Amino acid sequence: MVPTSRPVPPRRRVSRRRYLARRIGVLAAFVLLVVGVVRVGGALFGAEDTEAVAPADPGTADTSDTSGAGSDATGSADGTAVPGTAATTGSIAATTTTVAAPSVPTAADPAVVLIAGDSDAGTFGPYLETLLADTGVVRTTLDYKVSSGLARPDFFDWPTHFRSIVPQVAPDIVVVTFGGNDPQGLTDGVKADGSPNFIIGEPTGEGDEEWRAEYGRRVGEVMDYLSADGRTLVWVGIPNDDNPEVTARLRVQDEVVRAAAAERPQVRFVDAWNRFSGREGNWAEFVIDPRDKTAKDVRADDGFHLNVVGAEILALDIAEVVLADLRGRGAAV
Repeated sequence: MVPTSRPVPPRRRVSRRRYLARRIGVLAAFVLLVVGVVRVGGALFGAEDTEAVAPADPGTADTSDTSGAGSDATGSADGTAVPGTAATTGSIAATTTTVAAPSVPTAADPAVVLIAGDSDAGTFGPYLETLLADTGVVRTTLDYKVSSGLARPDFFDWPTHFRSIVPQVAPDIVVVTFGGNDPQGLTDGVKADGSPNFIIGEPTGEGDEEWRAEYGRRVGEVMDYLSADGRTLVWVGIPNDDNPEVTARLRVQDEVVRAAAAERPQVRFVDAWNRFSGREGNWAEFVIDPRDKTAKDVRADDGFHLNVVGAEILALDIAEVVLADLRGRGAAV
């Protein structure tokens, strides 16, 4: 109620133009308010027509591996696991990667062949390199260690070495051989005093279930790694020995390798045992040379290793397997 002691000024009449201007201003303010609410809602709850892109996790590395190098276990010399790895010395595993279709081997883009293993690889390796070089579409690398194998990683750890050399060479085909040094006790590294830590005694030719299981595991892991990522693995077997007791141990090793290769269609097995045996399957000193159909002495003086002629005959057998693989890749050989 307005006091009567003071006069009330009369209300001024608003013109129609000013009235319309006020209405337009109110309407504009309302529109701006609605737009602001919509934008705030979109920021809070996400717009349906906007594609969300997850940011890269700075703590996660790209685990793809197209080089063929295993990113799993690396063993130390004492048989203990290296920090940040998943297995101990002597362990190796295959990687699973997406592999591009292999290119056709040519002189300009040759297939790469890695030849590796013990002294047997050093014996047949040079002539195999010569045979493959004659194709004009192969480049080879020979890498061997005398007296080595898979039984004694305390002496030379081939699984760890393969994880180093395979990514460097990037082979299309791997030729490998072990055996002459392997029918002995198995170690998993060294003890605190530096001596070998034997976990299983040598095979005898009877039973040997524990030895067969452990050596088969080692062979299988190496086979899986070397034949991964589109590589072809050619595993060369071992010959027998003129000493029956040694041959009994070698037979155990040979049977384990044959069984592991038979389970893996990507592995090609070269039978050296039968190649250098007589008609009755026994040890043989003379074998027919396929190059001239003449019987020749193929053994070294120790009764196990091959001499130059024997190594060349074995290299011929291996070369045939490699050539078949090259043809499968489209090479004109």
